[in-house]
Amino acid sequence: MSGDRWLLPEGIEELLPPQAAELDRLRRKLLDLFQRWGYQLVIPPLVEYLDSLLTGTGNDLDIQTFKLTDQASGRLLGVRADMTPQVARIDAHRLADRAGPVRLCYHGTVLNTRDDGLGGSRSFTQIGAELYGHAGVESDSEMLCLMLETLHTVGVDEVFIDLGHVGIFRALSVAAGLTERQESQLFDALQRKAVPEIGALLDEWDLADDIGASLAALAWLNGGVEVLARARQCLGGDAAIVAALDQLEGLAEFVGQQRPGVALHFDLAELRGYHYHTGVVFAAYVPGSGRAIAQGGRYDDIGRVFGRSRPATGFSADLNGLMRLAGMKPAASSGIFAPVCEDTALQASLAEKVVVLRASGERVVAGLPGQLGGAAEAGCERILVAVDGQWLIQDLHV
Repeated sequence: MSGDRWLLPEGIEELLPPQAAELDRLRRKLLDLFQRWGYQLVIPPLVEYLDSLLTGTGNDLDIQTFKLTDQASGRLLGVRADMTPQVARIDAHRLADRAGPVRLCYHGTVLNTRDDGLGGSRSFTQIGAELYGHAGVESDSEMLCLMLETLHTVGVDEVFIDLGHVGIFRALSVAAGLTERQESQLFDALQRKAVPEIGALLDEWDLADDIGASLAALAWLNGGVEVLARARQCLGGDAAIVAALDQLEGLAEFVGQQRPGVALHFDLAELRGYHYHTGVVFAAYVPGSGRAIAQGGRYDDIGRVFGRSRPATGFSADLNGLMRLAGMKPAASSGIFAPVCEDTALQASLAEKVVVLRASGERVVAGLPGQLGGAAEAGCERILVAVDGQWLIQDLHV
């Protein structure tokens, strides 16, 4: 076993140069973007009491959360698997004096007990933004457009957006009188688009013809904006369903005005985060990949248990995944190499020169006695040389 001590757990990764520098560059670039849109940075803790961390999120997040016992209090702690519940707590409790819309952004490492089934990492840097205090389609549109701008900033432009609304399935489930177990079974089958299985379940439950037909139709209601017109015809006139379709139609109109040319795909059986979200859900995909590269939606009830139920919408992305998708952009060699100086008369002036250069923003790497490789190995294209008692900068290959 001693020979395996360098191994990391499955699904746990580390970043080395230059990937670590590239990830940090992207992080700072995106946080600057969020700031320009009016979003303020918060940094929640890595661990919280479990009951706070999982409140309002359903079983999905519970399964993904590592648990441990706090030796100080004896209470269960959780290592965050998603940062949205933490940001919701901050809005509801720590920023309760803000009555109007609150825009917050965040970044940080999250840890999952298992991967997503598509070979993804269990530990990555999550980055995202959330808007609290507004329930209209305008805030959903802002969030979706900010997600698109985030992808554009990273260098990912060839994307299509998948749009759904969990309120449609929820309203049909209530109308059908499904038990929790039946709802879970149908939910799973819809996610897999398992049409024969969906039909068998509905036949077994002997639902009213119109409700059964509407639930079965969800598996086929996917495609362009014309899907919304088809849905109005075959899903009935339930007020909650009509409102959900109105919201999707309004969102498509807003996004079309602000981001013309973006491919919008509607899937009314898309229930990502069903136990988490309350309305519109959306995700960004790139051709050739079955995994969403960014996703979000509306989750209006999440702050209720913290004493403040407010409308909320947001999105998040795996920054590590975005970096890999965009491709590494090799950093230009940059830096000045300060060689070892054995002349005691010049040592002090070399040290002063290094201080001045670093203060001006230059990257200066000091040589060490016996060092092999010199300036090139240190990633420097320039070097300090002593000329007539003065330290001058020269190109390495001159």
